Amino acid sequence: MSARHTGTGQAPAACQRRYDVLIVGAGPAGMAAARAAAGSGCSVALIDDNPAPGGQIWRDGPGERLPAQARSLRHAIAAHGRIALYASTRVIAAPAPHTLLVESDESDESAMHLQFRNLILCTGARELLLPFPGWTLPGVSGAGGLQALVKAGTPVRGERIVIAGSGPLLLAAAATARRHGAHVARIAEQAPLSRLTRFAGALWRWPSKAAQAVALLDGHYRAGSHVVEALGDERLRAVRISQGGRTVALACDRLACGFGLVPNSGLAALLGCPLDPESDAIAVDALQRTGLPHVYAAGECTGIGGSELALLEGRIAGYAAAGADDRAGALAATRARWHAFAEQVRTTFALDPALKTLARADTPLCRCEDVPLSAIQAYPDAWMARMQSRCGMGACQGRVCATAGRVLFGWTRSTPRPPLSPARIGTLMLDENGGS
Repeated sequence: MSARHTGTGQAPAACQRRYDVLIVGAGPAGMAAARAAAGSGCSVALIDDNPAPGGQIWRDGPGERLPAQARSLRHAIAAHGRIALYASTRVIAAPAPHTLLVESDESDESAMHLQFRNLILCTGARELLLPFPGWTLPGVSGAGGLQALVKAGTPVRGERIVIAGSGPLLLAAAATARRHGAHVARIAEQAPLSRLTRFAGALWRWPSKAAQAVALLDGHYRAGSHVVEALGDERLRAVRISQGGRTVALACDRLACGFGLVPNSGLAALLGCPLDPESDAIAVDALQRTGLPHVYAAGECTGIGGSELALLEGRIAGYAAAGADDRAGALAATRARWHAFAEQVRTTFALDPALKTLARADTPLCRCEDVPLSAIQAYPDAWMARMQSRCGMGACQGRVCATAGRVLFGWTRSTPRPPLSPARIGTLMLDENGGS
């Protein structure tokens, strides 16, 4: 597909595809939405930047077997004649109404405009990483980052691992590491024991989650504890943990530290969808409609709630985008039940304000450009920090440091500008040709 300039202001016809429903994100919500919309008679395109559907929660790899539900959904999508799957494909821009410009890794000439009647955003969430001394040492990653590395084949057999931060992901990451032969020396959860006890006592309302919690129980789990500092020279050697009013040092080979999840709502913000001012989640109504006509959203990008809620919201959005409002509405009561679980998680694992003070003046906030806390903490927002210090101009494009800045300094959110991801020159030319 050539990006040759046509002089007409339109992209070449070979670079265009049109669908009734376009879904961005092939995690649980996206896959459920695709099945619901296609089953209601719509032509569907499902795009994701990973090589296979499943999202972060259902990521597979060497020696990692997907749950039966994930395998079933993958098979159903691959076999459905109305669903076109675009894997390893990223959204670059929204050059015109009802159009997204996307780029694939499949070939050098793989940019195209995907046009749609209705759009469903299932862009998921990412880890919240907060800076602390030593967090840039080799051997330190996010909790979800460790899980992704292990699933992709990174060997951890025999390694001593400390997992710290907050939220259910810590136990899931520990289970993945243990399954691949690692020794989990400590799971440090910052939430206090009193909150965790109340949370555990309420799990009878969600039996599947209670069973999951029992299966993930670990004797090295400690409540009311958090990372203080990672120690090492050329790589991680040990970690200091605050626990019960005292600080202990633990020798380790890896530290996986994540402080919960935040919605991936950059594309929604670019399109103009209203966001929740506190969480950055995409605001939706009972049928998963955003404040923008013909745009729906489902899953973790509308609020962190787990795979069960994501699957339900995906089905609702898929039915609604296909015009089957009655089928979507029939799922409202079940969704409310899982929304209640999401609220329990939110309140239980709310972050201790003390975590905002872990970093020292010389601790890097922007890891990509090596910008220390002292160089940017006086600026009112991420944009000013970027202009004055290069904070956020590296590979992650501010996804880590700007998000941390919102937690640490109260920075306001900056509206993304295209391209949303690094793109080839030919793709940007196609944007120019078809963006009028």
